[in-house]
Amino acid sequence: MGDGKPSISLRRQLAGPGIRHDFPVLADLAAHGATDYIAELVGPGVEDASRGDAVAYSFATDRTDGFSDGDIATLHAVLPAVSLAMRAYAGHAIAAGLLSAYLGHDAGRRVHQGAVERGSVETITAMLWYADIRGFTTMADEMPGPAVIELLDDVFETMAACLRPRGAQILKFLGDGMLAIFPFEDGRPQETCCQGLDAAVEAMGEIARMNSARRAAGKRLAAVDLALHLGEVLYGNVGAADRLDFTVIGPAVNEVARIETLCEPLGRNVLVSAELAAAIGQDGRLVPLGRHTLRGVREARAIYGLA
Repeated sequence: MGDGKPSISLRRQLAGPGIRHDFPVLADLAAHGATDYIAELVGPGVEDASRGDAVAYSFATDRTDGFSDGDIATLHAVLPAVSLAMRAYAGHAIAAGLLSAYLGHDAGRRVHQGAVERGSVETITAMLWYADIRGFTTMADEMPGPAVIELLDDVFETMAACLRPRGAQILKFLGDGMLAIFPFEDGRPQETCCQGLDAAVEAMGEIARMNSARRAAGKRLAAVDLALHLGEVLYGNVGAADRLDFTVIGPAVNEVARIETLCEPLGRNVLVSAELAAAIGQDGRLVPLGRHTLRGVREARAIYGLA
């Protein structure tokens, strides 16, 4: 190519005296009327395309005379610039996808846009979701490693499927636990809290169905405990100079984790704080369970359960 960009070219005549169908796709193209075929591998790394740096193109025409010299010159002039743009876009899209997968959609988007300064946090109000697998330590000791991972994946995907369509942000998988938030971004706190409760009810039903399927397959079952709370949290970057975490911090986060530990002694799988119950309002699905002491919290807290 004229600009010196590394490239590899391949051309095949699909009709006429120079016909050559040495790849299955060429015969398919010829059967649909193609007469000429060009393939180009453009950009750095063409010598080792497995590195993913090069961009591959293929073109076919059904013109009787095939591609002209002018057509070839145009492709050679244009493709290096097109390849540069495509690699830049692909790098941007890959980074966005990875950050979303590992940090959550909103946190990943913020980090991708440059929110990477340690200590840069904002105060938000959110409904907090904290789930944990009951008795997981004993289960993990008794199960083979691959079976433990399969169980975790089943539980997390089951819960995540109930959170995704409701605007929740999954922030962390903490061993056998999950921390998610429903931020109050649209000024409709009651609706947001009801969405969170709906997600919890649906998740418990889906966990039951998951366990039925695992029981039929002779696999270990999982009991999931879930606590829901409401409060102000600090949302942003926390950590060391060379290792940051984009997460939520604050007393409300500590409290939701403490509420979850009451599930087993109270014989419930879902517990709701008084703050969240008040925000939801009259809802026949919630029943008061009295006031209970939370470790590290000065005053006893009123707790609600699912009817």
